[in-house]
Amino acid sequence: MKPMIHIIAAAQILLILMLSGCTNTDRLAEIGKAPPLSRIGNPVNKPGYRPVSLPMPAPEKAKYNANSLWRSGSRSFFKDQRAMKVGDILTVIVEITDKAKIDNTTARNRVAAKSLGIDKLGGFEVLAKKVLPGGADMSKLVGIDSTTSNSGTGSVNRTEKLATKIAAVVTQKLPNGNLVIEGRQEIRVNYEVREMMIAGIVRPEDISARNRIHISKIAEARVSYGGRGHISDVQRPPAGQEALDILLPF
Repeated sequence: MKPMIHIIAAAQILLILMLSGCTNTDRLAEIGKAPPLSRIGNPVNKPGYRPVSLPMPAPEKAKYNANSLWRSGSRSFFKDQRAMKVGDILTVIVEITDKAKIDNTTARNRVAAKSLGIDKLGGFEVLAKKVLPGGADMSKLVGIDSTTSNSGTGSVNRTEKLATKIAAVVTQKLPNGNLVIEGRQEIRVNYEVREMMIAGIVRPEDISARNRIHISKIAEARVSYGGRGHISDVQRPPAGQEALDILLPF
């Protein structure tokens, strides 16, 4: 019996090692080294990239006036230095200050009383009194009393604040002129890498003369701020514990 128990335990350990083998191999290879930074590349060629497809109005042709230096649709007489085509860079100002506070208190009380009886029933009430146990009264056959009381309290108190700047690249120009942008930033301090990612859709008209845009003017904005390294590894539970938290029903 004991050899069988040892075999089962060894199989379980082997299965755990196989599941975490790839991750542990990468982490073991980085022992004593700083976390590597990602290579700079074309965002369009990255795995998982998908072009944005949205409803668009019919494209309009540019109109030129004879004997005029002005072209309809231009935003200035001189060359515009703001981002306007694929590959251009603009600065995104990220200022997020969100506060949410909700307090809910509910209370409900209900008291109900119902009774049912028969005083007269064509003379059968006399016979019923003989059949029913002693002391029974036909006028009080059924009596129901109920009391219900429910109460609940809930509260939400959340504060989020993020202020930074990040440069983004125009990865796509939609038919109506809107620009799809994506930017990534990595900063390594000692053995911890801080990562920030931003993506979304902007209107060229919302880009300031300094080639900047505020996050509040970015549609479908996606902002990610996190990190990886020794500190993040300590704060994150082991892979086995995460698996157990998902699989165990209690």
